Amino acid sequence: MTAGPATLVIFGASGDLAHRKLIPALYSLYVKQRLPQDLTIVGFAIDDFDDEGIRRSYREWIEAHGGGVDEQRWREFAGRIRYLRSGFEEDAGYGELKSILDQAGPGGCLCYLAVPPRFIVEVIRRLGESGITREDGGWRRVVVEKPFGHDLESARRLNRDIHAVLREDQIYRIDHYVAKETVQNLLVLRFANTIFEPLWNRNYVDHVQITLAEEVGVEHRGAFYDRVGVIRDIFQNHLMQLMAVVAMEPPAALEADALHNEKVKLLAAVRVMEPGEVERYALRGRYRGFREEPGVAPDSETATFAALKLYIDNWRWDGVPFYLRSGKKLARKVTEILVQFKRPPHLVFPGAGGFRARSNLLALCLQPDEGVHLRFEAKVPDTVAEMRPVDMEFRYAESFGESAIPDAYERLLLDAVAGDRSLFVRNDGIEIGWRLMDPVIEGFRLDAERRPCPVYEPGTWGPAEADELLGRDRRRWLYGCGERAGEACDTASHEAAAGQDQL
Repeated sequence: MTAGPATLVIFGASGDLAHRKLIPALYSLYVKQRLPQDLTIVGFAIDDFDDEGIRRSYREWIEAHGGGVDEQRWREFAGRIRYLRSGFEEDAGYGELKSILDQAGPGGCLCYLAVPPRFIVEVIRRLGESGITREDGGWRRVVVEKPFGHDLESARRLNRDIHAVLREDQIYRIDHYVAKETVQNLLVLRFANTIFEPLWNRNYVDHVQITLAEEVGVEHRGAFYDRVGVIRDIFQNHLMQLMAVVAMEPPAALEADALHNEKVKLLAAVRVMEPGEVERYALRGRYRGFREEPGVAPDSETATFAALKLYIDNWRWDGVPFYLRSGKKLARKVTEILVQFKRPPHLVFPGAGGFRARSNLLALCLQPDEGVHLRFEAKVPDTVAEMRPVDMEFRYAESFGESAIPDAYERLLLDAVAGDRSLFVRNDGIEIGWRLMDPVIEGFRLDAERRPCPVYEPGTWGPAEADELLGRDRRRWLYGCGERAGEACDTASHEAAAGQDQL
């Protein structure tokens, strides 16, 4: 990183993302004394604020949502913030921003695009035309939030348009799931512990389940979600990245290109479905009441739940199914990865009779019960050979304290300022994700022409068909974390909702 002052420009500084995530993360970093000493924050937006007005708005939001501020620390932090009132399409605003950067002298500039997707290319183009992206004596980087296109062709077009102004090493595409502390721990779990990595393959693993479940519905995002659906919103980015971290080969070094190369290699090995095959390997669902949400079409066929069965065609994972599911209004909020190992081929314990030992289960709990749980068989005391599953557990809160896990945006902002792209997503990774998900989206569209989307009740685990995806393989969805780890979390308790399509 070039020496000199650093400036963080937040485009869309008056919006929801800046208030909810960016400023609270930056304030937390300031309190921890991790921000560069000479970092200035410039808010760029059209809303009618001045410096004091935007500072007051940020503070009110933090205090209203339980964050609290230290008076002295906040005064020092807020002194770093200034506000530039301008529309994203107004040349004058970019000229004024250029003057601010010139006055600061040689140094770095990180532009964070907390803007609607339609403005991404426009803002980057105007940054280039105004000369802000020129690196005369200082670095220039741009952070881009998802969605990165809505299909493979649009993602390629978006990458081409951005590359017309910026080099790939200047582009920081955020997937905040990759930056979660618990996701980063997956690399340590696998590659720093010899008890796991030798078993991490087709010889010992029966299958893998990855669940990203939400209790809430679409809330105020009805119109957006109706255009996007669960595959574009969750699978193409978050779940593909989680699967890549779980299944990739060890990188040569813990640096950006080495990590990205292994993730891309893994995703390139995932078997691509044909649209006509989707009904064999994927299913969709919609929670009851979705069509009544504000902004949602009354005849919407958008999926709010999906489950996929994927195969990775490489030496390590040949024949091992990866089951992925995600949805809105499910039974509970949880993100977890379950690695179910194969059963012992034969039991030698006297008195076991026809009893078969349960499979060992490794549960990687990403949220909210952050930790790692290993289930294995143990002998019940004072019996001949009765066995019972028991757990070994690691919980972040118990080992490191209740507040040990920082928000993912803290790490992402620090890494972007430092020039570390390890936790960001490379352009080829984005495009491969779309190559895998486009046929699923098309298959769901074709399915919608033949039959209505299965409906599931809020507070369940999705449509009953989700059980059939695993049931055909004589498997079941499992709880990974908490007191019910290892138990089945079937969806069959709501048959009445399955297949119905009431408005």
